[in-house]
Amino acid sequence: MTIRTTPDPTPTPGHVTPDDDVIDLRDPPTTRSHDPGDEAADAAPVPERDLVPSVRAILFVAALLVFLAGVQLFLFPLRTDEWFAWTIASPMTAVFLGASYWSAVALELTAARARRWSDARIAIPAVFVFTTVTLIVTLVHIDKFHLARELPDETNAVAWAWIGVYAVVPVLMIAAVIRQRSTSTAIVDHQPLPRPVRGILVAEAVGMLALGTALLVAPTWADGAWPWTLTPLTARAVGAWLLGLGVAAGHAHLVDDVRAVRPLSITAVVFGVLQAAALLRFGDELDWGSVSAWAYVAALVVIAVPGIWTLAVDLRSHETGPSRALRRAR
Repeated sequence: MTIRTTPDPTPTPGHVTPDDDVIDLRDPPTTRSHDPGDEAADAAPVPERDLVPSVRAILFVAALLVFLAGVQLFLFPLRTDEWFAWTIASPMTAVFLGASYWSAVALELTAARARRWSDARIAIPAVFVFTTVTLIVTLVHIDKFHLARELPDETNAVAWAWIGVYAVVPVLMIAAVIRQRSTSTAIVDHQPLPRPVRGILVAEAVGMLALGTALLVAPTWADGAWPWTLTPLTARAVGAWLLGLGVAAGHAHLVDDVRAVRPLSITAVVFGVLQAAALLRFGDELDWGSVSAWAYVAALVVIAVPGIWTLAVDLRSHETGPSRALRRAR
């Protein structure tokens, strides 16, 4: 047996020393104990950043504004000629829009309360698309808004406030997101969505984007697909909501993260519940013998179910997470 204390000299031709017969007394290479966290650190060298104050602020402000709009429409659908930006003759349309605004409170408030960008980002594209499209709809139908001088000052004020909000919010959102990106938009992947939920989200995105676009582009033609009567203005207002919801569903499918889509999951449940309440109040405007009425009810269920499912998965992961971590530590 050979004892080696220095690097091997040049071997003599024809002589071979088997590796398993060699004891190497040189200092072994420095090693360190394996830490599972090292792999995570290598995989995500850029740390996930907190939500910047400007994004948080615009989401809180947006939540307040949509809450106020929901109060006007959902609680007082018969007073839109006095207390809203334009007159909505159909109470069902008013409560539909009011329920949509109140469900958006859940989206924006949950996102605003998130600590990290990855848990708030789901709200940004949908809110931006909705506010931008609604501004365009407002300008197209500006003659329908309560801007006439003979109207009461408070009614004029509501209409001007509406125009101001939809003109300013998209610009503030762009500025806030630029600020967030200048800091970091790094994200950490968590738990993927269940595969059936991802499939439903694709169907929702395609359906709502298609119908929303049709209502915006050809409101009188697309009105036939809606379960109650809409005017060109209200058809486009509904179309703006469908476009925003469709963008949110498509974004959730791309994000594919249970925790990151939590604001949208809560919103989907609230939307389904509030729209069901709207049907109980003014459902007599629907023709219940038509396919479109029952298709509308089915759509509400399809929107709410993935939200409930995803929230259940999210809750289960919180309950089992600590025990799994403990088992790994052992």
